[in-house]
Amino acid sequence: MSDSGEETYSIMFTSLKHPARRRILRMLAEKPKNFSRILEELGISSSHLTYHLENLGELVTKLDDGRYKLSAFGKAAVMTMQIVEDTPDIQPKTPTSFPLKWKTVFGVLMIAIVLMAGLSYTQFLSLNEVAAEQDLLQEEFDKLQTAHERLLRWGISTDRVINFLKDVIQLDLSKYQARLERNTVEYRPDLGGVVEEVLAYTLLTDNSELGVDFRFRNQTLSRYRLDYIEGLPVYYEQQPIDLIESAKGLIDRYQNYAGISYLTPMKNMLDTISNVENTAIIMGDLKLEIITDGPDTQFQWMYTTEGIGYQAKGLTLNYDNGVLEMFTDGWFLFTVGSTEVNISELQAIQIAIAHVNEFSWSVNDVTISEFDIVESEVTAELWPHLREDNLELIPYWYVTIPLDKVYPLNVDRLAVGIWADTGEITEYRTIRVGSI
Repeated sequence: MSDSGEETYSIMFTSLKHPARRRILRMLAEKPKNFSRILEELGISSSHLTYHLENLGELVTKLDDGRYKLSAFGKAAVMTMQIVEDTPDIQPKTPTSFPLKWKTVFGVLMIAIVLMAGLSYTQFLSLNEVAAEQDLLQEEFDKLQTAHERLLRWGISTDRVINFLKDVIQLDLSKYQARLERNTVEYRPDLGGVVEEVLAYTLLTDNSELGVDFRFRNQTLSRYRLDYIEGLPVYYEQQPIDLIESAKGLIDRYQNYAGISYLTPMKNMLDTISNVENTAIIMGDLKLEIITDGPDTQFQWMYTTEGIGYQAKGLTLNYDNGVLEMFTDGWFLFTVGSTEVNISELQAIQIAIAHVNEFSWSVNDVTISEFDIVESEVTAELWPHLREDNLELIPYWYVTIPLDKVYPLNVDRLAVGIWADTGEITEYRTIRVGSI
């Protein structure tokens, strides 16, 4: 027998030797009792009761509420007491009487059986505990499996997407189920060999459905766009009502997310503005334009030099009713290739008007080549573009020519692109009603 088994036997027999301890075991066999109740029924001093409870050892256990109850071995001890004490007296010298030595053997066997039953009961409880722990482990595993499957639904750029939504936009992702709708990766020779990855998701809660898409260029976030299809975004922090404070906070969080330094002067420019209104300010080589139209507000920072704003090399925040609808960042990607402007705004307009009749477009195999323009409303904007399939921005006039009416395909304007250094026309295209 093991040492622990021998110790249990020793405790049991030592406890059963004293009548006070046998009374305590019988009392607790009825139901658990607290110290004062045992003391009252037993009629001994509290110090003696403490002594006896300590000597009962593993036969009794103390509950969280202070009551004492029998352990499995305590129940076995009570059963042994009942066998020994409650057995009817056997008349001596009758034919059915057993010799004393056989009575002793029988008693020892019964005690052994009771102890074995107690040990079996203890093992049964232990097995139940193991089974309960196994159920808990299975539950934790199922949770981890669910979380893993949820991550897989985000796609291959999981970390970058989740961190941006959580740390920059502050969406409460614990409320959303994500479904990856699209994940494309392509090589862009027109952008100097940039690798461009586009991911689109649907985010769902009971009361909200969002469409979000991301564009990464050379593994750096280039654009984030939100479409709240139903309901509003659910954030884990209350968003500022003031758009200037909202923009400051967002730039701070994006700087922590991306680890870039060029955002600091952009945020500093916001400190000079108190109201959201149409305005433009320049600090060094950085220009900030704020454009507001009803519920729509745009903050656009761009690199500027020699009076030329290089819009593509910049950062833009678009808000709709206080919700960030689009975020674009091209500062990290583009460089300034030239500041040479040999064609003025007026000259660009004249070139576009002189050559616009060379343009035509087709609708159902019908060519539209005759149209009238509203010459007095033609405008030109200096909008640097890429040239020769690299990432260098070259000054470029974007000329918009209004038409006298809406033509097939809903066309009401034409656009002409002209290089500002050479005056060369690079493109014609149609613009439909409502397009920007």
